[in-house]
Amino acid sequence: MTISDVAKILEGSLVVGDAMASRAVGAVVASDLMSDVLLVDADDILLLTSLASDQAIRTAHIVGAMGVVVHDSKPLPSTMSQVAGQLKIPLVSSPLSKYESCVRLHAALEAERSA
Repeated sequence: MTISDVAKILEGSLVVGDAMASRAVGAVVASDLMSDVLLVDADDILLLTSLASDQAIRTAHIVGAMGVVVHDSKPLPSTMSQVAGQLKIPLVSSPLSKYESCVRLHAALEAERSA
């Protein structure tokens, strides 16, 4: 599954990262506490969060995340998009709740594994 697939599954839009739309998801982490995200030991994580701030992008960069999804159609500050562009981290905005996103991504990943 790629970041482009994630945007479609979550009915979202790829705000930053058209050139990186083919990055593959290794694992999914859903959290609004960036201190918890810093403890994750997985490769190519997709960070699902409701935190619409630069901090989410910077934390994603530190842990080597392949992308960030912000939920509930929260307005994204322009600085968040700028930092995502500078750090080359795809950023998706989704109207869905974090819970619904987790359910949909789990189903899509399971279908991908069994195919």
